[in-house]
Amino acid sequence: QPRLVESGGGQVQPGESLTLSCAAAGGFSLDGQPIGWFRQAPGNEREGIACVSASAHHSFYGDSVKGRFTISRDNAKNAVTLQMSSLEPEDTAVYYCAQLIAPCAPLTLAPFDGNFAGPGYGLWGQGTEVTVSS
Repeated sequence: QPRLVESGGGQVQPGESLTLSCAAAGGFSLDGQPIGWFRQAPGNEREGIACVSASAHHSFYGDSVKGRFTISRDNAKNAVTLQMSSLEPEDTAVYYCAQLIAPCAPLTLAPFDGNFAGPGYGLWGQGTEVTVSS
């Protein structure tokens, strides 16, 4: 069954770094797919934080992570990674990767209606938990 699998979550202290990976499985390939990373903290709405185009020529970031997070593609490993640095307690959340049917663009990370279940989004992973705490 085609699916996305996130890994790399864990607990770190403020200021530390962590790298998440989104891998394809079940016969699914990330090749040619724009991919996004999203997160949801307890009691909060889901938030789009980064996306990368199919060609890797374009990427966009949410304001809350700009300058601290970097999204990149590793086509050889059929994966997309999210390097997170200078982590803050506010980054604590479950992180999800998703196949984007819509292009990687600011509006894809922050749709007007806040609906991440719409036709612009395809497969979602099950999430990996990140906790930033001293």
